[in-house]
Amino acid sequence: MGRVGVEENARPTVRTCSDRPTTWLKVTKDRGFSMKLLTVLASATVLTLAALPAMAQTPSTLRIGLQEDPDVLDPHKARTFVGRIVFKGLCDKLLDIDPQLKLTPRLATEWSFSADGLTLTMKLRTDAKFHDGEPFNAEAAKANLERARTLPDSLRKSELASVDSIEVVDASTIALKLKRPDATLLAQLTDRAGMMLAPKSLTADVGAKPVCSGPYKFVERVQNDRIVLERFKEHWEAQNYHFDRVLYRAIPDTTVRLANLRSGELDMLERLAPTDVKSAQGDRALKVQSTANIGYQGITINTAHGEAANQPMGKDKRVRQALSLSIDRKVLSQVVFEGLYEPMIQPFNPGSPYVSAEFPVPARDVNKAKALLKEAGVAKVSVELFVTNNPVDAQLGQVIQAMAQEAGIDIQIKSTEFASQLRDQQQGKFQMSRIGWSGRIDPDGNLHQFVTSKGNQNDGRYSNPEVDKLLDQARTVYDVAERKKLYDAAQKYLQDELPIIYLYNQTVFFALRANMNGFTINPDGMIRLSGLKRQ
Repeated sequence: MGRVGVEENARPTVRTCSDRPTTWLKVTKDRGFSMKLLTVLASATVLTLAALPAMAQTPSTLRIGLQEDPDVLDPHKARTFVGRIVFKGLCDKLLDIDPQLKLTPRLATEWSFSADGLTLTMKLRTDAKFHDGEPFNAEAAKANLERARTLPDSLRKSELASVDSIEVVDASTIALKLKRPDATLLAQLTDRAGMMLAPKSLTADVGAKPVCSGPYKFVERVQNDRIVLERFKEHWEAQNYHFDRVLYRAIPDTTVRLANLRSGELDMLERLAPTDVKSAQGDRALKVQSTANIGYQGITINTAHGEAANQPMGKDKRVRQALSLSIDRKVLSQVVFEGLYEPMIQPFNPGSPYVSAEFPVPARDVNKAKALLKEAGVAKVSVELFVTNNPVDAQLGQVIQAMAQEAGIDIQIKSTEFASQLRDQQQGKFQMSRIGWSGRIDPDGNLHQFVTSKGNQNDGRYSNPEVDKLLDQARTVYDVAERKKLYDAAQKYLQDELPIIYLYNQTVFFALRANMNGFTINPDGMIRLSGLKRQ
């Protein structure tokens, strides 16, 4: 979902169900054997985890299993979902959101817009410190916001594009001067754009050793294995954090991750696989919580980013339309996700006021898909699809592959580690990528940066001046009904040209040991460490 790769991984090619005609159901027949193999692997991994240093086994260490290894630990350059989870313990933000998605104070205690909407004034905490002992103040806030909006490779630039300048009013007050009214700005400051790093650390390699102001400070990172934080005793809210250390473990295999939770090697995990939900719910040693995510899941298409875009899927919208029509989203949810994920073709979650009735989930139509390919002059299409190297994404890719083949689209699946997948996307080294976004409380956060011509995360380089105009305008409108009209108008182009083929809304499942208390679930899918205790 947020993405700089850190290690080149081998990318084996999988060609399931593509060598001869078949039906999409066939891809599930060998699951029993696969699950037996994964169980053996899980047992081996549990033994490996048991050999970790004693630090990971002490009662004062909270152990969290992540589905992927985060990308760079620099909030201005990062883009992964799991990275945001780590940042929750590491870096305080100006604002946050509660389970009802309402804004709540963090480092900013009060905020207000001027009558013309062109100045945002924020009062700041006076009792916060960075992990290097330096005080948090208005000068520090300004330094961070300036870096986020001007650093050449910052992924926060488009999020803060409305900011013209930042003024220090006094030691505990900043004023953001805007180029235009911005209905999205406060929501942006609830995430990485609003995270604060120690000013003295900004000249060093932030990602190698981030120095923030959160309740936990950085200790070490072992790539593709673990990230360790320890409690920052001088944090302004230190009394609400009850573990001396937090250990984040990257365990991509869902079966292995659950096995380690059951064995007691983990205290909790994020994104329990839907196929494991019933089993985990029936385990007295565990408890399961879930929430509908505010993001989307889909397939990003390379339409104009380098040589990889020079193929029918990238160049002809009719081929993309054919792929979309070849996919039965309801069956996809049933086969891969036990029917627990909501089929969607829009970038908003089902409960959002911005979901439009104009764009219902289409029924699968293989004949129409074939007709579109014929109209495009390509009876058969061959295209590569990146998927993340975990069992759930592998099965998802295989089901899509089998469905598409029936329409004449031959998908070759390439499986890779998540950070490498994101890096290749950024560099345009992909044709299609099965990827999602964890979502933001403002609809702009799910659209603008992905589909506008200069969007920082528009990896496929899709460009439509009308979409740019509509989404830029939507940023300046505060009324929900009026904003929805603009998003509906933009979606008419996006649903026709399909730079992203939306598939489903993800229900996020968390699994915890039964002796864990104080976890409050939130639709953004983040793990907030405040109040978490072990009985």
